Amino acid sequence: MLTFRALGPFQACHGDTVLDLGGQRQMAVLARLLVAGGRAVPVTVLIDELWPGEPPAQALSTIQGYVSRLRRALEPGRAPREEAEVLVSAPPGYALRASSEQVDTWRFERAVKTGGEPDVVWERLDAALALWRGPALAEFSDLSWAVAEAGRLEELRLIAVERRADAGLLLGHSGALVPDLEAHASAHPLREEAWRLLALALYRNGRQGDALGALRRARMLLRDELGLDLGATLQRLESDMLTQAVHLDPPARPAAGSPPELRVVVADDQALVRTGLRVVLDSEPGFRIVGEAENGEQAIAVVRGTRPDVVLMDIQMPRLDGLTAARRILADEAPPKVVMMTTFGTDDNLYAALRAGVSGFVLKTSAPEQLITAMRAAQAGDALIDPAVTTRLIAAFAGRTDPAAPPGLAGLGDTELDLLKLVARGLTNRQIAVTLAVPERAISESVVKLLDHLGLFDRAQLVVAAYESGLVNPGDVVGRR
Repeated sequence: MLTFRALGPFQACHGDTVLDLGGQRQMAVLARLLVAGGRAVPVTVLIDELWPGEPPAQALSTIQGYVSRLRRALEPGRAPREEAEVLVSAPPGYALRASSEQVDTWRFERAVKTGGEPDVVWERLDAALALWRGPALAEFSDLSWAVAEAGRLEELRLIAVERRADAGLLLGHSGALVPDLEAHASAHPLREEAWRLLALALYRNGRQGDALGALRRARMLLRDELGLDLGATLQRLESDMLTQAVHLDPPARPAAGSPPELRVVVADDQALVRTGLRVVLDSEPGFRIVGEAENGEQAIAVVRGTRPDVVLMDIQMPRLDGLTAARRILADEAPPKVVMMTTFGTDDNLYAALRAGVSGFVLKTSAPEQLITAMRAAQAGDALIDPAVTTRLIAAFAGRTDPAAPPGLAGLGDTELDLLKLVARGLTNRQIAVTLAVPERAISESVVKLLDHLGLFDRAQLVVAAYESGLVNPGDVVGRR
């Protein structure tokens, strides 16, 4: 199989055979197309980026020659007049056609951005980090696009190291992780997540004094370099260690391969719908229906009696509609997450449901996996809106005012507003963490602070607040799938 390697010396290989890609600039053409992630790169951009400032007079023909020779190297068996399948013409330029499994940087990025149970994350990131053979794109360090991409990949590598360590701590690998985390924190002393992981690994390895010492070192370094004290997360960790807080002990984990069980109540006035949902959930590991209801009043009673994790509720029901029932359920102490179901004829009710604090909504006609994703997302604290209705819904109601709407965004700084925009565009905490190159835990804490500041209690309400205030416009919507 043809593969491309950029996490170290840049290479293209057929199996174990390294292909001759020609000189530095010819290789740079292929590397630039790889960095584009499969998107077309115009010839004018290639010329400007390969010869910054002063391209030669014959730059266009030179690029065409590079492409011709690269095609022969990548597809040696291709007939002279046969269309190229790897390095293809994509007017007004060229593109690299490859699967994510053929490009090490694409495989690595997908591994870093994919979640899962700790044992899965540990194994996947262990394999992903093994792809690195040296600094990325080092041969092209005189080209600005390569420097920018190398920096992005290096940040992803650091995030991968930290996410792997976080999973390892959940798996009980604290002793084995200490040396690696010592080296990581020493090499990147301004990364608070590195110090958090090191201190926690030391603490769980029975070295409480060393753990507190690591936090003292972090405080000194931050003060000397930036004039700052420890962030809120590290300060809280230090305080918890001094009191030997129970939550610092390794958490109990479910059996390997078994997702945490979610207890579900289904509320719909149609018995056939309830039966169908029961069939779907009974066949999905990690879900258990603990109650059913055929109207809103019954739904409230069932929820209060069973204390489920998630309620899957029809928005239109007799005696008491689903929206009113959801409002009452969400007003209770420690309420479950509520996901509304709709046939998509009730836009006003759907928008009101988001204002009320439901965690999202799905179509009754959605595929079973969409329903499962909705409930998992709700339990994880992410708002999920079916992509089929997102644009129409937000476009119809963005900018409307409501007496019960949350307060304005006064008092939020640029950092908080940027975070709110990303939440409103449908990104999860993990995706935001990768986008902003900060620890996922810091994003979670910042989202909680946003909710507190605005007097809200659910992520979906943040989405509504962003649209109602005009911070985000309908054209900015990115549907989550």
